[in-house]
Amino acid sequence: MAKDCWRISVDTEVCIGSGVCVGIAPDHFQLVDGRSQPIEERVDEDELVRDAADNCPVEAISVHDGTGRKIAPDL
Repeated sequence: MAKDCWRISVDTEVCIGSGVCVGIAPDHFQLVDGRSQPIEERVDEDELVRDAADNCPVEAISVHDGTGRKIAPDL
């Protein structure tokens, strides 16, 4: 994976299906059976993805950069 790509993951056991992520980054998230999931696991850098992770009310979304370093949600 290139360093300028990010990897998105959603912990479906934690997700409450609030839809905040879909509202913030609809090109990157969708609700399936009441839970969020990334449309694509690997995406080009997009601040909306980071914003979605930072605004998830239960911190179910994780974003890692191309080196594997967690970049969202903010710790």
